[in-house]
Amino acid sequence: MTESDIISSRRKFLKNMAYGSLLMAGGIGTANAKVKHIASHAMLNSHSTSHKTRIHDTLHRHLSSHMSSHQADVNNLFDRNSPSHKVLAFHNTHTGDQLKLTYFEQGRYIKDALHEINHLFRDYHDGSVHPIDPALLDQLYDLKHTLEVRKPFHIVSGYRSPATNADLRKHSDGVAKNSLHMQGRAIDIRIEGLDTRRIRNAALAMRRGGVGYYEKSDFVHLDTGSVRTWGS
Repeated sequence: MTESDIISSRRKFLKNMAYGSLLMAGGIGTANAKVKHIASHAMLNSHSTSHKTRIHDTLHRHLSSHMSSHQADVNNLFDRNSPSHKVLAFHNTHTGDQLKLTYFEQGRYIKDALHEINHLFRDYHDGSVHPIDPALLDQLYDLKHTLEVRKPFHIVSGYRSPATNADLRKHSDGVAKNSLHMQGRAIDIRIEGLDTRRIRNAALAMRRGGVGYYEKSDFVHLDTGSVRTWGS
């Protein structure tokens, strides 16, 4: 194989590498434009062996620039959608307990914070405690930001023991036999000074689970079950 054949073969290999990488970093249109420009530059200098290093450096420069830009876009998206910490505030309307704390930080749920939330959400009828679904907390966190409020969530009903749920069913048609309250996956809330219809509408727009609206009792039900709605 002659030296010119070697140069031609390497040029074809580098061109194919550039095309594949640029497709990932910037899309088909960008890849075509950049590879044509680089290939054209390489053709003008193909007769000199000393220009092989130049071709490689040019390709490396363009690819590094596009990959860095692409990575920056990914990092910005991650930062917007994944806050480093999440804070929630609650007021239990039955016990008077209040709590404001960070329950999620640096990519993980904080165990001690979850224990405090479990206690706050306890069944006030018999004092029983049950783990609360972290997905429900994330739902409340997103709802807080959707509504752009900093006031605490007033808890009308958090966890319910099976015995409490069965007793409530005797006095109300609005209590489900297999209520997600018994699994720590549901909460009934209101926010001081905020129309519960606005809370309901924001929760519906999120499409994160079940949303029930109880106008007469003035509260909104949220849960981590399937997306569905009920109430007036």
